[in-house]
This record gives sequence, C-alpha cells and structure tokens, in this order.
Amino acid sequence: MSATITQGFLDHKIFSIVSETAQEQGVRAFVIGGYVRDCFLGRPSKDIDIVVEGSGIALAEAVAAKVKTNVSVFKTYGTAMLRYRGIEVEFVGARKESYNRDSRNPIVENGTLEDDQLRRDFTINAMAFSLQKEDFGALVDPFGGIKDLAAGIIRTPLDPDTTYSDDPLRMIRAIRFATKLSTPSQKFTIVQESLDSITRNRKRMVILTKERIIEELNKILVTPKPSMGFRLLDETGLLEYIMPQLLKLKGVESVDGRGHKENFSHTLEVLDNVAEAEMAAIAEGTLKDYVFEDGVEVAKVRTEPNLWLRWAALLHDIAKPDTKRYDPAIGWTFHGHEFRGAKMIPKLFQSLKMPLNEKMKYVQKLVGLHLRPIALVTDEVTDSAVRRLLFDAGNDIEDLMLLCNADITSKNPKKVARLRANFDLVRQKMTEVQKKDDYRNWKNPICGEYVMEVFNISPSNVIGQLKDAVKNAILDGQIENSFEAADAYMRACAAELGLFPVDKK
Repeated sequence: MSATITQGFLDHKIFSIVSETAQEQGVRAFVIGGYVRDCFLGRPSKDIDIVVEGSGIALAEAVAAKVKTNVSVFKTYGTAMLRYRGIEVEFVGARKESYNRDSRNPIVENGTLEDDQLRRDFTINAMAFSLQKEDFGALVDPFGGIKDLAAGIIRTPLDPDTTYSDDPLRMIRAIRFATKLSTPSQKFTIVQESLDSITRNRKRMVILTKERIIEELNKILVTPKPSMGFRLLDETGLLEYIMPQLLKLKGVESVDGRGHKENFSHTLEVLDNVAEAEMAAIAEGTLKDYVFEDGVEVAKVRTEPNLWLRWAALLHDIAKPDTKRYDPAIGWTFHGHEFRGAKMIPKLFQSLKMPLNEKMKYVQKLVGLHLRPIALVTDEVTDSAVRRLLFDAGNDIEDLMLLCNADITSKNPKKVARLRANFDLVRQKMTEVQKKDDYRNWKNPICGEYVMEVFNISPSNVIGQLKDAVKNAILDGQIENSFEAADAYMRACAAELGLFPVDKK
C-alpha cells in the first residue's frame, strides 16, 4: 500500500539532504519505524531511523560530510549515527533476518526494503516514507499499519508465534507499545491472537538478558499509566519470568471474616497515582532535582519523569508477603514491611542487573521511609518528628511526600480525602521547621576530627557515640542547632563517660 504524504512530515532539512546524497550514491533510502508512526499520532519525535538498500554506514558518512558534523559508526551492528539541528539520525542497511532456537541474535543478510519491513515487530512500526526524488514522501505500508494506528491495534506483520519465538523481547515490546501509546482518547490493545501467542511463548523469556528486559520495563514505568503494562505482563504470564516477587502480593486472605487489602492491585494503583501526581507537578514546575556542578549542589526544575521514583512506588510494599500476620485484636498487620522492604532492595536490584549506586540507595530510602509521613498524619505532629523526617529524607523529601500521598488508597472516598487533607498539616509543619533551619541538608556541627582534637584521642567508637548524642539532641530540640551549643553538649556527654578535654598548654 502506498500513498503520497503532504502533511509536512519530511520538511526538516535533513530529509532532503539524505535524499540528495542517496541519489548521488545510487542507493534507495527510506525513513522507517517510530518516526513514521509518531508522525501520524501527532507525537513529537527527534529520533529518525533511515534504512538504506545498500550501505547505511557509507550513506551516513557522506551525509555527515555534507552537513559538517561527526558520525558515530558501529561496525558490529552495521549502523551509523549523526546529530543535525537537534535531530538524531541513525542509518542502517536494509536486511533480512533468520533465527536459531537458542538465541535472539539474528543471522543477518543484506536485503531490500521489503525484507526489512518483514523483520519488523509490529505493523505500526513497519511503515516507511520514501526519500527517492521520484516519490519523495510516499508511504510504504505493506501490512496496513496506518489502519491499525487508527484502530489502536498492536499486531505483528507475520505469524505472532514466529515473531515472538524468534525474538521474545518483542513480547514485552508489544505490551510496552500498548501502554505507551494509549491516551485518554484512544486506548491501544494487543489483538487477541497476539496476546494468546505471548502466553504460549512466555517460556522463551529465559533466553533474554536481564538488561534488555529491564530496559523495556523502565520504558513502561515512565508512561502516564504504567499499571496497564504490569497488568498485561501478569495476564500473559511474563511477570513470573521478570519479577515473581510482585506476584506474591496477589490475593486476599480472610480469617473470621476479616480480610486485608489486595496488595498487587494496591501497588499498581499507587504506581499510577505517583505517575499522575509527578506529571502534574512537572507541568507546574514544582519538583526539583539536585545535582552537583563544579562541586556545588544546584537545584534544577524537573522536566522528565523520575524513573527511580516509579521504581520506589512499584516496590514500596514488596515485603508485605514476608511480614503478613493475623492478630485477633487488630486484624491483619504488615508491621515492619517498610524496613524489610528496604533491606530487600539491594538484592533485588542485583538480581535484575540494575545499578547498585545512588539510584538504588534512593529507592531504598523511599521504601524505608514511606510510612513516616503517614504516621505524622495520624499522630500529634511534633517539631522533633518533623526534623527527623527532614533529616532522613534530605533533598528527596518532596518525592517521599508524593509517594506517601499516592499510597493513600481506599474504597471510601471520604477517608482518602480526610487523610490527604491532613497532609497539609504535615507540610505546614515542615515549612515552619525549615524556616528555623535547613534540616534537609543538615550537617552535624561536630565532626570526628574535632572530637579527637579536643580530647586527644585516636579513632574509636566513643567518637561516634558523641556525634550521635549531639545529632539526636539537635533533632529532638534539646539544644540549638549551633556549634556553640553542640560543643557544650558534646563536652557534657563526654564527662559522663569519664572523658575530659586535654589542655594543650
């Protein structure tokens, strides 16, 4: 199927340059994949894939020479990439692929545009725009991708069993696209034949690396409604191969007619709440990220979703199955699940081949603290409690508050409204305490070197004892947050331990 496109999708200068250069080299070039799809969906895209019936690398190098920009060549994959006027353009030679059973890495041969479209995962990603002078802008759509876009359908060009068995990553990609492309006005669905095929081929997941799986999972997490993706992963049986820990959250037990919240559904509801609240805050410019530039901490307005906040939402109740018990007096309890969950995060991240750096620590912090603000809502809010929350959360306090607010879910709308209104009291108290001192970035006025100097001692446990005593006294409001008050308190505590300043004279 072909049709000439006149909507201005190829107005950017790079397209005419590629067209001209391809003609000079005697090769045919096409825009293919995501850029074409997003044009029809009205989604902005700055990533362009060019497929060439010939050498993609040679065409990329020639284009780069014309526009006077650098080109990155990836010979292993037969691709090349350049940037021009805010657009990232990747070139690859048209190819046909075949697979063996034990690997998702294809056997690659040179091919035509038709061959290249046959290897594409979904009909909506197989459409191409011609860059030939004689039919510039013509849509090449052999599988009816344009109709599937209009209908909101995710469908494979060929037999889905073959498509998914050859490369099982496409199963997660199908779910990712259904989640990513869905909007309030148009929901994208995976056709039933394809859904059934994913279920049949789910065991093929074992040949995928954790890194590739997580890459797709991350893309699902930053969508406006990520619960859709996780429900599809569960429905098709893929979640068992990705994160079986989440499946333990499913189900409700009942004793004497008393049940508990269905924690899997609750988790997905919280995840969606976080996504909605974060995007609203980004639109309002009220969320900040803190980065170091030239050794100085700088606050920058957040413009993109925080992937790791989404992970914290997904994992905030991960330890509930391990801490669940029934108490006849109070019913079901998950006491301590936040602490157990925080301890689980490093091992979980390691098993999923995810970073074990500050990103993991951020998720661990939010999981461990996610009940603290809620506790402040239900108890009398004291300066001491707020100080400790601000100190423990640091610059992540706003993300923590967002997560905790999202965690208030109930079938009783009056209860939800009451608890969320009470958060205003906590925020007001936080503001008052912050005005007195910046406890989010609080540092102990007393350092270990100073303790050793005053008492002329070597490194030992007593130094930590004295520093902790000073920290707790300040956070509890027993002494002022000043060096003078901290120094006097340190000396008093040391005297109780039989330790006295040494006169250096």
